[in-house]
This record gives sequence, structure tokens and C-alpha cells, in this order.
Amino acid sequence: MKLAIVLGIAGGTGSGKTTVAQAVAGAFMDNSVMVEQDCFYLDRSHIEPDKRKVVNFDHPEAIDLTLLQQCVMQLKNNKKAQLPVYDFTSHTRTKQKRALGPAKIIIVEGILIFHYPQLRNLMDLKVFVQTDADVRLARRIKRDIDERGRILHSVLKQYFNTVKPMHEKYVEPSRYHADIILPEGGFNLLGVETIIAQVARLLRYDGE
Repeated sequence: MKLAIVLGIAGGTGSGKTTVAQAVAGAFMDNSVMVEQDCFYLDRSHIEPDKRKVVNFDHPEAIDLTLLQQCVMQLKNNKKAQLPVYDFTSHTRTKQKRALGPAKIIIVEGILIFHYPQLRNLMDLKVFVQTDADVRLARRIKRDIDERGRILHSVLKQYFNTVKPMHEKYVEPSRYHADIILPEGGFNLLGVETIIAQVARLLRYDGE
């Protein structure tokens, strides 16, 4: 059986990665599944709640790379994977699992996914979403308050203490591993269509 196609979509926080990933997934419907890096934060339940808030979640070591790589490999080999479920309010991993796959197209999305060579090596196409820093910050504030139960002061403190420095040190340099640089994320409709067409070509080639 042919291996599934793995598409990696990286970029800074609030760059529009998820919008692009959802657009690609929507183009292929039931033939695709999404794997979000954010599901794979290490469990912090052993740390006191107040101390969890100061953990650097934007450092590569904050991610359970072993489990993330394992899940992507399972999906690439046309198997089902059990993804962890992460609680962003308590910064802990729940006991729930989310079954995923199999599918012909695996979309892996996250800020650090191009940093890890062992993960990059599983990808057939790598896209880096490039968006202005001010736009990304505004989007992150809205997301963290509306979807993750955060308060403004906490979001801004985390952004300037860890998110911005880690972006400059790890995320931005990883764009050099990308096959495609996509400016403006989901608003770049022509760029998104180009990515969809490229994935379709890979799918046809793989099926020959």
C-alpha cells in the first residue's frame, strides 16, 4: 500500500497556519486529516498550577516530539493514530484520546514542526506561512482570550517573555526548510490554491 502524503504547515503564532490547513483539508474532504502540534505539549500536571504558567511553551523541548513523530509515522503508514487531548486552561494533558485516520493526506500544523529534522523527514511538502508580527500578536490575543480562557495581561506577558524570543530563535529560522513560503496565510487565496494543486499532483503521482 502507498504511503500517505504528509503536508507540513508551519509559521509563527497567529500567522494563519490553521486557516491554510483547514482550506487544504476542505479541498480534499474525507481524504485528509489534521495533526496539530498544540495537542502534543508535555503534560504539566506534576507541576504546581502557579508554576505551570511560567513554563516556556514555545521552546522545542515543550513538545512531546516522540509521541508526535509516532502519530505522524502511524498515519503515514496508513494506520490509525491516537492523539492526546490538551487542556490549555490548566496546562495539562487530559485522559481522553482522539482517534484519527487513516487518510491519504496528513496535514501537520504547528509553529515548531520544521525545527525537528526527524519530523521534517516525514514530510512530502513543507509550507511556511509568513505574516506581519503585529497582525500575529493581535490574532493571538483574540484566540487566547476567546478560546483558551486567558486574560490580556497574561497573554501579553507570555508573548514578550517567551513567544517573541522563541519565534526569533527557532520559528523564523525554520522557514529555510520550507518548500513554499506563503505570505499572508489564508488571505492569500492564490497561494492556497497553489498549495492545493501541489498536493493534488503529489496525490496523483503517488497513485501511479
